[in-house]
Amino acid sequence: MTNIFANIPDKLPDELFTTLLKCDNVHIERIVSKGHTTPPEQWYDQAWDEWVMVLEGQAILVYEQSEQILTAGDYVLIPAHTKHRVEWTTPDSHTVWLAVHLYH
Repeated sequence: MTNIFANIPDKLPDELFTTLLKCDNVHIERIVSKGHTTPPEQWYDQAWDEWVMVLEGQAILVYEQSEQILTAGDYVLIPAHTKHRVEWTTPDSHTVWLAVHLYH
């Protein structure tokens, strides 16, 4: 058994991505951010659906026409080819995400 909050380093020069499960149609990962954002002018435009939940911390997701503020317990489904970016994550503490990538 492993804990989702285990082995998180205090200093994170880059976001930390940890694969928890990967099979043909699903990839589940833990993402840990600490003030990390998507680089300016960059957008994610994925060919698959992504379901994300903030387990700890806070984040702001921006879409082309709107934004969502996520706090612990909030989750969202980002449909395939929905342009999005992470505008902000908590700079002084960890933001722990659970991301489920669903391949069709």
